[in-house]
Amino acid sequence: MLGSLLITLREGLEAALIIGIILAHLARTSNRRGFKPVWLGTSLAVLVSLIAGAVIYLLAGEFSGRAEEIFEGLAMFIATGVLTWMIFWMRKQAIDIKAHLQAQIQSVLTSGSSLGLVILAFIVVVREGIETVLFLFAATRVAESPALFTAGGLVGLAIAIAIGYSIYKGTSRLNLRAFFNVTSLVLIIFAAGLLAHGIHEFHEAGIIPLVVEHVWDINNILPEKSTFGRFLTAIVGYNGNPSLVEVAAYSVYLVLALWGYFRPITAVKENKNH
Repeated sequence: MLGSLLITLREGLEAALIIGIILAHLARTSNRRGFKPVWLGTSLAVLVSLIAGAVIYLLAGEFSGRAEEIFEGLAMFIATGVLTWMIFWMRKQAIDIKAHLQAQIQSVLTSGSSLGLVILAFIVVVREGIETVLFLFAATRVAESPALFTAGGLVGLAIAIAIGYSIYKGTSRLNLRAFFNVTSLVLIIFAAGLLAHGIHEFHEAGIIPLVVEHVWDINNILPEKSTFGRFLTAIVGYNGNPSLVEVAAYSVYLVLALWGYFRPITAVKENKNH
């Protein structure tokens, strides 16, 4: 439940923040007629995301045996890559995203075409929507329960919409930097679990060799199939008897991702100048 809640909360809030910035700028510049194109683009993006989700889930149902293991493993790897990119992209863009968006909006308004607002809103929301679909598909493979997973996703989306609306109305005092730092930390751990699970699927398919089959086995203490075990599996990628490759990949990813995320942005810029 927590995994799906975090995914929809984070992705939904990103989309809501950007749409909120667009609407607030239109309202402030007396261009409320642009609201309709923005909502049209948003609605089309949601529709496309739902269709993409249905296609992915239906396609997954067509596979069985080794093909299913390969498909799920690839989904885990792709989700890990996209999730990592999204976390770092948002960290970088958060610095000047408002100014950048306002410049885009002004350019569209100057052209006098409402189609530009439809496209802008569509691109913003469909990107978050497709990412959400991909992450949720990967997360369902390690979810503790379909009912809790669905409930978590809906709760996260509802919270994201509420926060986004309150920010648009100027009533929210949420510290966005702290919020994104905390959720990024949790999602990095979540992504490490997806990576390890993808490797596990490729072990099952015989694509990645085991090297050492079980580095440890604590299933007698905390079984993966127990309620708490399934919860940990869904959130942090818990595995009671992981292989050496899974442990190594999980650890290396976690160290590199956390170091990269919490590395000061100024230091990164200084390095680029050398």
